[in-house]
Amino acid sequence: MIEFGVVIGILYLLILAFLFWGSLKVPEFFSEEDTSGKTKFSIIIPFRNEAEHLSELLKSLQKINYPKDSFEVIFVDDESEDDSVEIIESVISALRQAQCTTPLNERVIEIQFQIIKNVRKSNSPKKDAITLGVSKAKYDWIVTTDADGEVPSNWLHAFHSFIIRKEPYFIAAPVGLSNQNSFIGKYQVFDLLSLQTVTMGSFGMNHPLLCNGANLCYKKEVFQSVNGYEGNSHIASGDDIFLLEKVNNKYPNKVHFLKSKEAIVITKTEDNWQKLIAQRIRWASKTSKQNNWLSKLIGLVVFLCNFLVIIGVFLSFLNTNYLSYFLVFWMLKLVLDFLFIISTASFFRNGISFFQFIISSILYSIITTIVFLRSLFGTYSWKGRQFKK
Repeated sequence: MIEFGVVIGILYLLILAFLFWGSLKVPEFFSEEDTSGKTKFSIIIPFRNEAEHLSELLKSLQKINYPKDSFEVIFVDDESEDDSVEIIESVISALRQAQCTTPLNERVIEIQFQIIKNVRKSNSPKKDAITLGVSKAKYDWIVTTDADGEVPSNWLHAFHSFIIRKEPYFIAAPVGLSNQNSFIGKYQVFDLLSLQTVTMGSFGMNHPLLCNGANLCYKKEVFQSVNGYEGNSHIASGDDIFLLEKVNNKYPNKVHFLKSKEAIVITKTEDNWQKLIAQRIRWASKTSKQNNWLSKLIGLVVFLCNFLVIIGVFLSFLNTNYLSYFLVFWMLKLVLDFLFIISTASFFRNGISFFQFIISSILYSIITTIVFLRSLFGTYSWKGRQFKK
């Protein structure tokens, strides 16, 4: 057991070093005023039962600092059972009414909103929704985000500036969290910072592994050229990662990460542990279906390292001879994890309490073990639906 722990510990160290170095290689991007014509965007937002979150999203969309005739917003209703559609319609109606009552010489161009109904064709409602949205989009660049988020005012400007200067086909961008004051919220900040560091690190090492569908941008023709989600539409989750894999395989030098504070989309934390674990199971369930061997290796090593922490606690209770080995292993892991996310925390302007970090680290080992094992078997629920792995 001790020898096995040493091997896993070394692999874990090498993986963290690889990804940490990669994250440092991704330069922060600062947008500039471009004199060239504005890139036109179609923003696609799938939603299901998001009535409690949509008002904040809609407010942020109206504050976007970008020419209103250069983007549209397509909401795709995935069989909502609450007042989500009515909330969006009321905002659209209010905007149109305000426009009608404004004198002609004072009118400004308003945001182009539309709501369409999702058409289920596969086991993945969100992939169906995005595919439908892309087919209805009238502009060349697709941007996706989630209905429970808030977008920054210079969001599209950052994408536009990055597109002009880097000429990418697919852009992954950063995602942060609100509601960070509760204990469960602080844990999710730690968890998301880990994922964002992995994301940036993998892009920095030219082996993109992760991205977040709450903040993606890609060319419409590229989505079509890789046949969208064809080949993985039977998998309920993974609308972001599977598309990343397909685009990266076909256009390896055209996939980039936009490390810009102006582009950070803020999403909500889960408010209870049951929802959080269900979300993580949904995320983890797609790992075994990925074609990227490095992603599978990292997932396995991370699981084994955290599983050894749990095993180490039990072994130390049963035999105190194991206690010193366990403490050394756990302390080294703790320090490595802290160093791993510290630079990303600085980018997101997240202060990290080391005491809170220790508690979150212990919880992380427990939750990672539960999520990994449950993602291998059975079903999981999301948005009131049950999905099989």
